[in-house]
Amino acid sequence: LTLRLARYRVHGDSLTVLQAPEFVSFQKGDWPISGEKIPDLVALTMGFSVQEDLSWPGLQAGPLFQRPRANVLVVVRGVDSLALPQSVASYPLENPVPFTLDSVAETVHSLFAEDTPIVLQLAPSEERLYMLGKANAVFEDLPVTLQQIRARLSQDGSVLPSLPLNSLSRNAEADLLFLSEVQVLHDITALLQRHRHLAKDHSPDLYSLELSGLEELSRLYGQDSPQYRDATAILASVLQKFGEELYNLYGSSAVVEVVTVKTFEAPLTRKSRSILQSVQISNPGSPYNLAYQYNFNYAVVFNIVLWLMIGLALAIIAISYNLWNMDPGYDSIIYRMTNQKIRMD
Repeated sequence: LTLRLARYRVHGDSLTVLQAPEFVSFQKGDWPISGEKIPDLVALTMGFSVQEDLSWPGLQAGPLFQRPRANVLVVVRGVDSLALPQSVASYPLENPVPFTLDSVAETVHSLFAEDTPIVLQLAPSEERLYMLGKANAVFEDLPVTLQQIRARLSQDGSVLPSLPLNSLSRNAEADLLFLSEVQVLHDITALLQRHRHLAKDHSPDLYSLELSGLEELSRLYGQDSPQYRDATAILASVLQKFGEELYNLYGSSAVVEVVTVKTFEAPLTRKSRSILQSVQISNPGSPYNLAYQYNFNYAVVFNIVLWLMIGLALAIIAISYNLWNMDPGYDSIIYRMTNQKIRMD
């Protein structure tokens, strides 16, 4: 597989595809995409179907029997674009509403439950971590709380010696938050390099990361401050390297996207729940006597049950007809053997 790079840089919130295999075809153009459609875009790049067609010309249909081994989505809050190198295209992001990849995670789990794929959703600033499948074993040593991550910065393998901090301080709270997110990106690739065999199985993996360190720096120092400019340059370099390493780990079969959002139009709220939790499709206690929520699998299940019942009914009728018109002397070996024994006696 050949490498295909794409970066979408515009004046305003943007979508950036850092890495993509050749069979996931992104077209050049300035077609805007809504923030609420990002989960559908991720699902389509992984070869999954969506409830509503995505009428967006930026992504073209690919081969039916080829799908990437992983999809990595990084949401960066506090900046509308990053100076990422090797860019070839720009996609503006409109209507930047909060979104999650819960629907894609549920699809991965339901289709590949026996293969236990890696599903990792992480937001270091909110200390929010969700893991499923092999991620429970691979990333069990990944620091989760801010205290753990900051302690990780002073241990072996810290990214601090390799970063040009310049105006950033190792003692300031906002600076440490940003550096902690950079450390998490480094630890993810380090853990995957330690468990390379997990990137070679047949089940697709899903990563969803949310970084808000730049947003805190912008709020504290301002966008014209040297701290914000240095952090932006560091994050652009780190994300470029992060995408290349994951792409190589998955054998040139991974899609790495970056969504840069200055600020969301609504606060991001999320209800904690298990992905194994059954979905309630009705509300029997509703005072409005509402109908059941429509399930898109209803037509499929209905046809399976209908034609199975018709086939069983026809089979019973045919069997009953043949038994009713059967001649015991000729059609039944039991009567035939009995009659022969009587004649011999």
